[in-house]
Amino acid sequence: MSNFQKTKLQKHARSKCAGISANLLRACFYIFVSTLLFTACKSTNLQKNEEVKMRDIADDLGRKIKIPEKIERAVSLAPNLTENIFAVGAGDKLVGVTTFCNYPEDAKKIVKVGDTMNPNMETIIALKPQVVFVSTASQIENFTKTLEEQNITVFVTNPTNLNGVLANLRQLGDIFGTTERTAILLNEMQERILAVDEQVKDKTKVKTFVQISKEPLFTVGKESFLSEIIERGGGMSVTKDVATAYPKLSKETALALNPDAIILSESPDNLEPNDVFKNSNAVKNKKIFKINADLLSRPAPRLVDALEQIANALHP
Repeated sequence: MSNFQKTKLQKHARSKCAGISANLLRACFYIFVSTLLFTACKSTNLQKNEEVKMRDIADDLGRKIKIPEKIERAVSLAPNLTENIFAVGAGDKLVGVTTFCNYPEDAKKIVKVGDTMNPNMETIIALKPQVVFVSTASQIENFTKTLEEQNITVFVTNPTNLNGVLANLRQLGDIFGTTERTAILLNEMQERILAVDEQVKDKTKVKTFVQISKEPLFTVGKESFLSEIIERGGGMSVTKDVATAYPKLSKETALALNPDAIILSESPDNLEPNDVFKNSNAVKNKKIFKINADLLSRPAPRLVDALEQIANALHP
């Protein structure tokens, strides 16, 4: 065979191999792309299947709503709800809270979405929560539609007494799938509540005034859960029949109350009784007690701390 023929055969062989390699590369590329598309489609289908796994539930307004069976991302728009969600063991599911949410310590590290009454809708939507928990219905009309258009459920919970707090915790445990931890928490709280009941049993009720702020003078009325806490702690709120939850009192009305004990919701501007009480039995007998404002104002597990402190103050 001549050198020319050999050279021609070698070129042909190289050409053929190159053709095979190109075909092989194309085939591998098509397989790779097909695999990616299959995986993406499969992932999308799985995601769709997960999205349809919803369940029906009723909130404190009696609204029938749908929530995911498994909640991974939630926003709380009230300090007490943030405390409750942490208490039932679901604090790691919170991706947004209010600027007032300062307990527990880990709550301070979570993204802030504004305050309770004026949350930032853009921030909330950007966090992609599945559920937004709110404590009152006062602002719900303003943003429910906006959130629901983004497939974000709004859940309203507003406990108005101690039993309501326990019920709310139980429901949150069910919502987040932490029922075992919640059961332990509820048992501990109920034991402490029963211990207070035993402590004040058969004791004379102490006429008590709760001062929420000194100027203007705000207190608690019949719609406040604190009226029940005072009663449960061995007291009798002298404003328990006043309309609304947190009424503002005139000096004339307050003067006639003459409480035997005054409980101050402790804050920098509420460290002593209003001057109208200077001649009251409470001031004369130095029955003035300070309790952390957060304990008194939040229907959450620490409300039991407030109950114990009230009972110990009124019936040491």
